[in-house]
This record gives sequence, C-alpha cells and structure tokens, in this order.
Amino acid sequence: FKGTEKVRLGSTLVFQKTTVFGTSVYNNIAYGLKLRKVPKEIRDMEVKKALELVKLTGFEKRNARKLSGGEQQRVAIARALVLKTKLLLLDEPTANLDPKNVGILEEVIETVNRENKTTIVMATHNMFQARKLPHRIALMDEGKITEVGAPAEVFGKLSKNLARFAAVDNTFTGTAKALASRTSKVDVGNGVQIEVTTQKQGTAAIFINPQDIILSKAPVESSARNTFKGKIIQISDLDSLVKLKVDVGKPFTVQVTKQSFNDLELCLNAEVFITFKASSVQVL
Repeated sequence: FKGTEKVRLGSTLVFQKTTVFGTSVYNNIAYGLKLRKVPKEIRDMEVKKALELVKLTGFEKRNARKLSGGEQQRVAIARALVLKTKLLLLDEPTANLDPKNVGILEEVIETVNRENKTTIVMATHNMFQARKLPHRIALMDEGKITEVGAPAEVFGKLSKNLARFAAVDNTFTGTAKALASRTSKVDVGNGVQIEVTTQKQGTAAIFINPQDIILSKAPVESSARNTFKGKIIQISDLDSLVKLKVDVGKPFTVQVTKQSFNDLELCLNAEVFITFKASSVQVL
C-alpha cells in the first residue's frame, strides 16, 4: 500500500515475550538509531535518557541476555522509546513481571504519554491497568471490539462482555449487601464473602490484584478483613515470580517472589491462607 513504509517508521511494537540481542544493553537500545543513521553523539545522549527513564542507568555495558526478565522488558521498552515514534504498540508489557518491574513500566508508560504526547495502544488482561492507565478502552471479545469508552464508562456498567473479560484473575460477580460499618460484603458463591470499602447493594463485580494478596501457611495477624483458607491447585514458574492458583471455594490467583515460594516450601495441594485488605478490592 502507498505510504506503508512511512506509517511503519512512525510506529514501534514491543512484544509480550520480548527478544534482546546477545550484546550489551547499550547496543540493544541504540540498534534502531544506528539503522536510521543517527550520529553517535546523539545516540549516546538518547540511550542515556532512555536508561534513566526505565531506571537502568549504569547497565550500558551489561549483557542484555543476562538480565532478569523484567530488566530485559525494560531494555526492550527503552529500545522502542529512543526512536520517538508517534505510535507505540505494547502487547501486555507487564505480563508475568514482579511488582517492582510492573510499577516501573507503568510509570514509564504514563510519563511517555504525558510528556512526549506519544499515542500508546496497549493490550492488557490486567483489570487494574485497564482502569488506571488509559484515556479510552476498547473491550475485545473473540476478536471483535464490543465496547469503547473512557474507563469510568466501560467499568461503570455491567455487561456480558465485561463479565467475560472479568473472568481473568480474581474478578468475581456476586450480590453485595451494605453493612452498618459503611462497607459491604459481596457474596460470590460457594461460601466466599468478600468485604469491600465501597457501600454497594445488589449485583456487583469486584477485582483483587494478585499482587495485593498475602499468602501464608498460617493465619496472618493484621487489620485485613478478608482471610480465606484454601489449597494450592496450580503453580506456574515465571522467572523471578511464581504464580499460584489457590482454591478457597473460588479460585484466586496469587503472585509471590521465587524467594518467598522457596522459603514457604510451597507445593501442589498444600493448605495455605490468603489475606487481603477490603480497601484493595476494586468494585467495578
């Protein structure tokens, strides 16, 4: 098509499972600039700024393939950002990353959009990100866009399409009952009642970020109002993180660091407790 190359040069794509070259972090980030024949002094300056943005200053000479998964993803994002394209396409950029790297990348995305006015199109299954980051959301179901609008519009109404999307990690629908304490309890079935800080009556959809759930082998002494006993039914190794599915009557997804997983000596069918604050439950 006419003008295809111009459009392509004006956009950059970062895949979910990124690939870095077996060379230094500097060479990885400068690669696109070198292809575009950008002078070395400008390349050096742009790489330095990108490294500062993704919080990898001092990593210039490190071998990119020897970094952690989260650090490699930050290198890939930096490699895309130095090109300063008008459009940045991100395919689930924080999937399977630990909380530290997720926080850094979310901050980068917000900063680039705000300061550089870069248009960012980002795919995500993370309900928290879908509410927090974008100005507009397009909800897709079976390859078709079913709803478009601001986050408040899309999440402010319950629909079958939203419920289907909400089937991802720790999103439940149920019946809410307002309490005298200005909180509510949402009955999501199978004996699981979740307390939330929002007063709500009637049908409700809720979401709990896996990173907000504490996993322990004994009840935790805390002010958190939601504690459930369950059994580990699935374990997924994700580099520096381990994703667990815990059945407490309803399946909850929990993320822990590899170190915590080893320290707790967790395994399939182990009995555990999950704990989370009422304030960490988002009412959609």
